[in-house]
Amino acid sequence: MEKTLLAVLPALLLFSFLPISKDPLPLGAGLPQPDLKMKDISGKEISLSDAKQKNGLLVMFSCNTCPYVIKNQSRTREVCILAAEKEIGVALLNSNEANRGGDDSLEEMIAYAKAQSYNWPYLVDKNAALADAFGANRTPECFLFNREGKLVYHGAIDDNPGDATAVGRKHLIQALTELSENKEIAVKQSRSVGCTIKRL
Repeated sequence: MEKTLLAVLPALLLFSFLPISKDPLPLGAGLPQPDLKMKDISGKEISLSDAKQKNGLLVMFSCNTCPYVIKNQSRTREVCILAAEKEIGVALLNSNEANRGGDDSLEEMIAYAKAQSYNWPYLVDKNAALADAFGANRTPECFLFNREGKLVYHGAIDDNPGDATAVGRKHLIQALTELSENKEIAVKQSRSVGCTIKRL
């Protein structure tokens, strides 16, 4: 019995450090915890309700450090700028609570946002509360809500997160355009590819 326990102990320890997989918010669901105030890079406390605009809200789980976030940075800017033009609010959430004392601290978020010329909220998701509520597991991972606050798209920015030169369809650009024109979202879900959110 003792030998059996010793044999499985390493596997149990490894399992305990694996990221917890959450079930994602289903399509049609309402905006979770819309009034929860979060610290923004501006120093203000901002909620998702504050960030939402006339035609809806784009919530993107992001961070400073994930290679996929960095690789998609120009695409993130393109998406966020288009959303503003379409009167769709934007909120980027950093849920990497396990890295809050290092590269995903508020101070590092401020520096990163300045370097990337962010002109939208970049918020500290304390204890990954909203990541848990959304069932978000990766960075970048996108959730688009319509003007009624219902989820109409969930997934990746486009169909090739690893290679911008090989993108065949810009899922989020198309969804933002369709939403602003009151059209049905043609592709409502796609697979997010990126780093796991570093929960405590």
